[in-house]
Amino acid sequence: MTSCPLISHGSGHDVLAWSNGQVITAAQFLADARQLAAALPAGGHVLNASADRYRFAVGLAAALLADKVSLLPPTLTAEMVRQVRTFAPDVFCLADQAQGLDMPQFVWTGSMQKSASASSQRTGVFDIPQIPAAQVAAIVFTSGSTGSPVAHRKRWGALVRSVRAEAERLGLLDGRRHTIVATVAPQHMYGFESSVLLALHSGGAMETSHPFYPADVCAALAASSRPCALVTTPVHLKALLASGLELPVPDLVLSATAPMPQQLAHAVESRMHAPLLEIYGSTETGQIASRRTTQGAQWSLFPGVELRVDAGGTSALGGHVEQPTPLADQIELVTPGTFLLHGRTADLVNIAGKRSSLGYLDYQLNAVPGVIDGAFFMPDEEDAADESVTRLMAFAVAPGLSPSTLLAALRERIDALFLPRPIVLLDSLPRNSNGKLPRETLQALAQKHRPKGKPNAQ
Repeated sequence: MTSCPLISHGSGHDVLAWSNGQVITAAQFLADARQLAAALPAGGHVLNASADRYRFAVGLAAALLADKVSLLPPTLTAEMVRQVRTFAPDVFCLADQAQGLDMPQFVWTGSMQKSASASSQRTGVFDIPQIPAAQVAAIVFTSGSTGSPVAHRKRWGALVRSVRAEAERLGLLDGRRHTIVATVAPQHMYGFESSVLLALHSGGAMETSHPFYPADVCAALAASSRPCALVTTPVHLKALLASGLELPVPDLVLSATAPMPQQLAHAVESRMHAPLLEIYGSTETGQIASRRTTQGAQWSLFPGVELRVDAGGTSALGGHVEQPTPLADQIELVTPGTFLLHGRTADLVNIAGKRSSLGYLDYQLNAVPGVIDGAFFMPDEEDAADESVTRLMAFAVAPGLSPSTLLAALRERIDALFLPRPIVLLDSLPRNSNGKLPRETLQALAQKHRPKGKPNAQ
């Protein structure tokens, strides 16, 4: 396979997106992408910060047509932007509204979309571009333990193979053209694959909005064309069920970013009257397996993907995974195509669909001027059962600094989801003779200093 189509829709009249109840066709999408590609400024790297899912998709397509690479960092903090500019000095930000970022910006305005639509209606042309399979479509970043983001290049052919396998696994290639409603951002690897690329390569349509709160999710589902799929996370589903709202009935619920407790999965299927499937993967590998959680704990690999287990851990290879890629989980192979998960092997943390590492967060805390020593701690989920999102804590030795000053400094360095609640100031950290802070030591500190009631918003 030397090339792959930009989209898989069979007709220019097929619906590719819904925006405030208005249809956006496949022909309009291609016209928008071509016009934007011609208008993009110089520079081989595009930081696609568009919040609107359709505009994000057009930006991705335009970058492909212009032979530019889309950069998808995990956050847009000032520190991450500086690191992205170091990685790609020619980068510019593409957005649907002005961003307060320290880099050149190009804002795609609504008038461009209207003129592109009119142009496509005049010509009536529906010619789907073919993109070289080897072309790097995107670079997705994970947070490295040294504070520098780690780049993972995603080739167009591998991305298409991945989402086609997902579409087949989810039953989305039966010609019914699902509408995808997603609570996850398109810049996140899961959202990138399952809310944008999945729509482009299943013949379906994306809902352009990004509903977050339960009422917004319910409204988006109620307004969606059927059949529809909800692409979300355990955190969002937990909040949705706890809201007490009358829940619209989707045809499919898809979850990722953290393992789904079976009790929650049963509650979702009972309340929403739809099958719930989980996706397993990582930024490094993309999605590689799925399971129907209510029917068992085993995961089934996507076609062509295999796992290799040795003394160094588990690696994935095959299908869309182009080279052996280590996984950050303890995995037990059941059969060549199925496996069980037994938790993380590293210090990765997931909060509301975003991933970081404790090592990276520790690095940023200790880089704040005035901090002598510091460490983050992630409580066990059951320790935070009264909260919809488990909150990180941080302990710091920082004479002369207040918690609010430290929080302000961290806000410049890490995503808001990972800001600690609370920050506890100490005279020293109880490191052992090897300079380590074992988890049990941090857990004891957390129990001693955990605030009563709800965490301080600081």
